[in-house]
Amino acid sequence: MKDKISDKDKKAWKNFISGNEKLHDKDAGVKEKKPLRTLRVDFHGYTLHKANEIIETLINDSYEEGISKIICVTGKGLHSNVDGDPYISKDLSILRFSVPEFIKKNNELSGKIREIKEAEIKDGGSGAFYIFLKKKL
Repeated sequence: MKDKISDKDKKAWKNFISGNEKLHDKDAGVKEKKPLRTLRVDFHGYTLHKANEIIETLINDSYEEGISKIICVTGKGLHSNVDGDPYISKDLSILRFSVPEFIKKNNELSGKIREIKEAEIKDGGSGAFYIFLKKKL
């Protein structure tokens, strides 16, 4: 860095201070990102059939209302009572696996969804997932 300011820089600075020139606001054209319209649903204690009914209605209604994100809290399935029945798949009977699978297999619902992914820790981590909906055309 220079120790002395050149005469040219001093003159430019004096001209700037004495003039009415305004600095360009580089952030003036930047739009703030709108927060996603979010809905949260907790499926603790629901049966697989009831959870699928609710999620189908919720996705259809949310899509119509312009909601962008649904947080689905299912729990981790640690307290599911499926261990004693050899005819039930442990993974597919646990809501955190079966609800997203139901959505993916339903063409009408999957057409309204942009992405399904595991939730962040603050929203439930591996015991929850996000559904990001497409915008209604």
